[in-house]
Amino acid sequence: MRVAFLRGRPFVMALPPCDGVVMCQRCSIVASPDRGTRSTTTSVSPIESIPLQGAGSMAATKRDYYEVLGVDRAVGADELSRAYRKLAIKYHPDSNRDDEDAIAKFKEAAEAYEVLSDQQKRARYDQYGHAGVDGQAGGFHDVGDIFEAFGDIFGGTIFEDFFGGGRARSRVRRGADVRCDVTLDLEEAATGVRKQVSLTRHEACLECSGTGAAPGSEPQICARCRGQGQIVQATGILRVQTTCPQCRGLGKIITAPCASCDGSGAQPKEVLLDVAIPAGVDDGMRVRLAEEGQASPDGGPAGDAYCFIRVREHRIFRREGSDLIIQVPLSYSQAVLGTEIEIPTLTGKQSVSIPRGTQSGEVFQMRGHGMPDPRSGVKGDLLVHTFVEIPKRVDAQQEELLRQLAELDDEHVTPHRKSFLERVFDYFRSEDHQVSDAAQE
Repeated sequence: MRVAFLRGRPFVMALPPCDGVVMCQRCSIVASPDRGTRSTTTSVSPIESIPLQGAGSMAATKRDYYEVLGVDRAVGADELSRAYRKLAIKYHPDSNRDDEDAIAKFKEAAEAYEVLSDQQKRARYDQYGHAGVDGQAGGFHDVGDIFEAFGDIFGGTIFEDFFGGGRARSRVRRGADVRCDVTLDLEEAATGVRKQVSLTRHEACLECSGTGAAPGSEPQICARCRGQGQIVQATGILRVQTTCPQCRGLGKIITAPCASCDGSGAQPKEVLLDVAIPAGVDDGMRVRLAEEGQASPDGGPAGDAYCFIRVREHRIFRREGSDLIIQVPLSYSQAVLGTEIEIPTLTGKQSVSIPRGTQSGEVFQMRGHGMPDPRSGVKGDLLVHTFVEIPKRVDAQQEELLRQLAELDDEHVTPHRKSFLERVFDYFRSEDHQVSDAAQE
């Protein structure tokens, strides 16, 4: 009798009869010199119908892995994971307490998924069946091994958080972030600057090397969670995994705390950091200093330090985004006759031409004299906002000239003033008509 494989499934095939034996150990055929030979086997039969001896008997009792997961042989990786996930949740030990059959199916599904999810193992299994992966599949001593091997396909939440998981994973926590503040002048914000900032952060205690335990002692394993850092609370069939309140998730308890750090494993320390502030930062922005924050309690990466920017209010300029605004007063004669005036900028003085007849409130744009964008570096504009300033007091000569100008204004009324006077005249005339109509009634 010979074991062969057809499309990944094992079969038993009959071999030619042997000579001169009472019971052939190779093909189970009875033979004798008197009566000839008599075969007790069929030509081809599935391996499940004929029990094998020795090492092959284990393969005979195993179900086909594709059948276990309920998928066909052309299944893709995503569908394979979904099928295993469905069976794992269905037969999860926490949902089927004291059900040995469910635990067996849970392990069986895990073994099938372990083989079929590995391309090399799957190829050997498709060609040779269970014998092709003998000794390479399974190997799960308990349910915790399955959680550790395949917990990642559940996102670390279905098994660990909802059911309580099998084995607790060691989670390295990142250190906390810290904040510092820096104040800049507008000129510093425009060009960029390097500043030294002071902040207080906790660093590993030198006396206990960050363990929190006094020299010569060691932290003890937490008795409540048995070093797992998490406990499982059960309510009916629902089990929820939470952080151990006794050790706060550390899995260890310090019985003899360090005198220098009081068992925390860290001590506060004031440090000076050199911060490169880019050009164009605005009030409320922040600069990130990578891994300059608090140290991790688990030996993981440190947190970040965030430097918050405050820009002082400028005496002349008002900022709106990347643009700067400056208010420039003009006299009556400058607005009428036009002039050249010098405008202060962040880089020095610049001359601006004010044309004749400039109206109060007109804005002149000086391109490229604003603030740079902190990301692109493109500079905004300086907006010159003009307004005509009316003097509160004039001397005798100025008053005489203004009176002469007023007489000329009555003879040569400007277009805007003329239209305004016409609207006022029409308004009062309509008011007079309404009064007379009311009196007649």
